[in-house]
Amino acid sequence: MTVPTAKPRIGFGLIGPRRERHTLPVDQLGSLALPVGDDGVVIGVDAEGKPSVLGVNRPTPYEVTLIGGLWTAQVLALRAAATGARVTVETGRGPAWTTLAQAAGGGQQCISLHDVGRVPPQGPSAGSPVVVIRDCGMRPPRGRVVSAPWQSVVTLLPYLSPAAPRLMAKSTLVGIQRVSPDEAAQIGRIMQLPRPEVEALSSLADGVTLWCTARDRRFVMTQATDAETGLLGSARRMD
Repeated sequence: MTVPTAKPRIGFGLIGPRRERHTLPVDQLGSLALPVGDDGVVIGVDAEGKPSVLGVNRPTPYEVTLIGGLWTAQVLALRAAATGARVTVETGRGPAWTTLAQAAGGGQQCISLHDVGRVPPQGPSAGSPVVVIRDCGMRPPRGRVVSAPWQSVVTLLPYLSPAAPRLMAKSTLVGIQRVSPDEAAQIGRIMQLPRPEVEALSSLADGVTLWCTARDRRFVMTQATDAETGLLGSARRMD
């Protein structure tokens, strides 16, 4: 089967090098398919040193709950912005995010800050995906902007709160950083975690997160780049 070549159009760039036409047998056409993987944010490395990716740019609604520190949420915001996503932060502690928002994007506003309950519609699309990070304290109110196609929502909880079971139940992905033994036991029951993982939750190092889905669990170490360390400091669980 012959692949047709398009005729050059004046005004649309230089004419490329001349080559012979490429032919391919019909029974090999399937080999032309391009593998499409999960597009997202490299959040760290697993126990084997392999990169772990959070696929936050999706054509379907995506909810994430992170029980952890502000540092990890801010690294996620920076890296999501680096993938081309627009990051919207709903927060009651704007000063903690101001420097980050000003530094990101090289002068272009790719991270915007809004007071709690004041996030306007974002208009997400495949060409302009959105990540909403809700940093609204222990009892975040129901958000005006919810997850939608090409719009993921990440809710940050500093500790296990009364709102946590509801948020964890509706989330596709749950991240857990160091918590107290009592909180670890509660999370273990909610997430149906094996005993070794429950016991590990109360002694995790700063920057380590247990990421859980319905079918998979993985400990991930987030390692900051030099630029991220200069902006955010070293990894820390407490804010």
